[in-house]
Amino acid sequence: MTELFLYFKSSAGEWWKANVVDVYTADFPNNPAALFDFTNVTVNTDPSLQPLRSTVKGTKLKKVQYNATVEMVLQNTAILGTENHPLHLHGFNFFVLAQGFGNFNATAAASSYNLVDPQVRNTVAVPVGGWAIIRFVANNPGVWILHCHLDAHLPFGLATAFEVANGPTAESTLPPPPPDYPTC
Repeated sequence: MTELFLYFKSSAGEWWKANVVDVYTADFPNNPAALFDFTNVTVNTDPSLQPLRSTVKGTKLKKVQYNATVEMVLQNTAILGTENHPLHLHGFNFFVLAQGFGNFNATAAASSYNLVDPQVRNTVAVPVGGWAIIRFVANNPGVWILHCHLDAHLPFGLATAFEVANGPTAESTLPPPPPDYPTC
């Protein structure tokens, strides 16, 4: 068990369903806080880039409307080391639209999108010094974690979550837990 989980007294789903506030924030950024050469290992030795090596502790997630199409660019970096990251999304399967090496460039990547028969996965290997683009339809209400499957990376911040709103019908609304459901 990693230290990340030692802080939780209950699950994010319980917080969400009970409308508990101040446990997590919905301000996961849409873009990186700073743009730099993500794949250059000098990020670890250049004193001017030292602030990039520190993460802010917090539980930040992204709120998503029911049935929204979510597309994410997952950019690997050289911060702390270079290795691939198997990123896994709970609650959904997603399309892997494209993968590549180097810093993601939207213009260059557009020609590599596979919109005809993309891979369908719930885990994608973001390559060393590279990136992957995933897309899914947020049609499963609740709180769903996206995390690196290398557990040692969780304390470094390689995890976030999506809070997917309830849909318009009873079938697309998360039911309350049963009365005998054990609490954390």
